[in-house]
Amino acid sequence: MHSTTRKLAIRRTAEMASVFMIGDGLLGLLQPERHVDLWRSRVTTVDALVRPFAGHPGRRRAYGLLQLAAGIALASRLRPVR
Repeated sequence: MHSTTRKLAIRRTAEMASVFMIGDGLLGLLQPERHVDLWRSRVTTVDALVRPFAGHPGRRRAYGLLQLAAGIALASRLRPVR
């Protein structure tokens, strides 16, 4: 893979990750109980990720703020490939 193409792919992947963090953080902040309930699963590994937030909307809101901050920080550092 060409160096410029590789850099572009890495930056686009990072941009998608930041968009996911911002969106997930915002939903967790505004609708913590609904958001956690949506992600509950019979798949143990998936459920283990959201179980700490079940019944703890304040905890999910705090994590949402952290996700927002991290997503914005990541996005703000990304620059176009030249």
